[in-house]
Amino acid sequence: MAGDRKAAAIEPWQVLDTKYSYRDRWLALRSDTVRVPNGTILSPYHTIEFPEWICAVALTPDRHIVLIEEYRHGVGRLSIELPCGAPDHDGEDLLTAMQRELLEETGYAADEWHALGSSTANTARQNNRVHTFLALDARRIADQTLDPGEVIRPHVIPWRQFIAELGDGRLEIPGLHLAALWQLKTFAQATGDPRLAALEL
Repeated sequence: MAGDRKAAAIEPWQVLDTKYSYRDRWLALRSDTVRVPNGTILSPYHTIEFPEWICAVALTPDRHIVLIEEYRHGVGRLSIELPCGAPDHDGEDLLTAMQRELLEETGYAADEWHALGSSTANTARQNNRVHTFLALDARRIADQTLDPGEVIRPHVIPWRQFIAELGDGRLEIPGLHLAALWQLKTFAQATGDPRLAALEL
């Protein structure tokens, strides 16, 4: 960054010990003993290891966005979100996983997909990234096929209504999904796609 060229380098932490207290298919809790550059020992320093996450900005031909509504126990309330998920197994391709998640959660599919990029989830405590995909001309082709523990309500609303409600606080989506909208804007500017230009990003 500008103005930091003469600053001393910040060294990585030295890992002295590592152990796992919990691990399943969804996450692992890693507890490290680390030495930071000034010599301080932190023990334990907890990191949650997650699989890669995926989310989709799915747009219909008439410029509506496909959203989901789901109870999220972490915050104890309903949440409006982009369709999202994770690969079913280590070898599942991220785009294939996102296409599957969109269809399962909403019944929507699209023939045209674009990778918008990825971003870190939480650099202090998590090791994974969120990968964003754009689905253009999405259409409903099936009913939902939800997992036993899922209760999800799809919503399809006009893009301008979505942006207006985000802007005035009537609608809240997770912060990582706001990053996806920024990636969409960057992609729209780079490609000049008239379907995206009409969104007035």
